[in-house]
Amino acid sequence: MNHLLSGAGTLLARIMISTIFLMSAVGNKIPKFNDVAGYMASEGVPLPKLMLAGAIVFLIAGSISLILGYKARIGATLLLIFLILATWFFHDFWTFEDATVKQQQMIHFMKNLALMGTMLFIINNGAGKLSLDNRQTIKES
Repeated sequence: MNHLLSGAGTLLARIMISTIFLMSAVGNKIPKFNDVAGYMASEGVPLPKLMLAGAIVFLIAGSISLILGYKARIGATLLLIFLILATWFFHDFWTFEDATVKQQQMIHFMKNLALMGTMLFIINNGAGKLSLDNRQTIKES
């Protein structure tokens, strides 16, 4: 695969992956801040408003970082931290008795596990050829 095509595929993947996080922040958590904080409190999240504000920062900063490919390893780390906490507090499928709810939560848990794997991949391999991180590497050479 040639350099441009490979880089374009990685760029597209970064944009697609980031969309779920960015939309979660700007489409739900920011406009429904108090409702989301209330839900977080009901799920046992300590300091829910502070944690929600932190989650929003992690989601937006991590998403933009991945889209641009700028400090992508740091951005992926922010999103990984968010995913670990969100999965632990909100998708604990093993605690549910109702089979339908248990199945739905297991799907969310597995989706988040896959996204965690994606973040680990980016942390280990970087943002790819079409990224600001790669541009900096080329300039340093």
